[in-house]
Amino acid sequence: MASAQISMYLPPDVNPSQAAIAYGCRALPKLNKELQSEDLLTRQKALMALCDLVHDPEHVYVAIDIGCLESLKALLKDTNDMVRLKTTEVLYIMATHNVGREGFLKYDVIHALSYLLHDPQAACRENLHLAYKHLAQVPSGAQGIVNSGLIPALVWKLQREEENIQELLLDTLAACLMEDATEALDSRLVPFLKEKLLSANNNIRSKAARTLVAIRATQLSLLWPSIPLEGKKQIWQYDVIPILVHLLKDKVKEVQANAAGALMYATVTTEELGFSLSLLPEDAICMHLPSRLHCHRPVDGRGSCAVPPPLGVVSRGPGTLTLTHKH
Repeated sequence: MASAQISMYLPPDVNPSQAAIAYGCRALPKLNKELQSEDLLTRQKALMALCDLVHDPEHVYVAIDIGCLESLKALLKDTNDMVRLKTTEVLYIMATHNVGREGFLKYDVIHALSYLLHDPQAACRENLHLAYKHLAQVPSGAQGIVNSGLIPALVWKLQREEENIQELLLDTLAACLMEDATEALDSRLVPFLKEKLLSANNNIRSKAARTLVAIRATQLSLLWPSIPLEGKKQIWQYDVIPILVHLLKDKVKEVQANAAGALMYATVTTEELGFSLSLLPEDAICMHLPSRLHCHRPVDGRGSCAVPPPLGVVSRGPGTLTLTHKH
């Protein structure tokens, strides 16, 4: 005769590493309470469960509404590595949603995350920079990072982080510099970017050139005078233009495109335009650039050719290349 036997195994659909999720509207309030528990295992299980739930923006909205962000901010200072790691993972997933980014700004999560910039766990720092990267994708988020005074720290970390985190930093800086490049320029960002333009990593070279474009495009409007002159001066001062010209022949198309964009903005001033042209073959200048000026070559006597419009007159060496506006 058959007898009942209790299985020694867990049910197949139960994850022992996650907290049991309550039904319906009780799910997130219960997890928020468990996030505040003094028991380490309870906090860890609650974070594991929350990581799954916050992929849904509706759950993110509810989590913010019931105060989960305050609980998560407190857990960023937890002494347990796993708790900090999962907390930053929850936050970067929340930052992928617009409602989450708004919550970051409202509850000052940007400043709370900054305490982990020097965390010993690389995975924790990577999650932190993923959160900043997603937040910076909207102008208000980028401005929030700038207003928090984090730009000098991010520039400093650019020289010391692992390559995968450097890529995230460059993405964040590019978005923030579109809002305000003043602190970054004061923190010697341009010479740091110059080094990154020489990196063997294709993504870092490309993103470094794109960040230079962002410096050039700061507060760009229909009026060219609105482009900040300090960034252009630093590109000239630190000899970045020869490297950008060299990158026009890079094997990676994206690097070429971003280098060309950086040169485009950098050569708005007369001095930098003349120097850039001095690095290019004259035939390339004649063939590829639009016709707005006359290029007179008194040495070789070949007449005139098309070059782009500078904001003044440029001369090049003994065999001078004199640029004047076409009337």
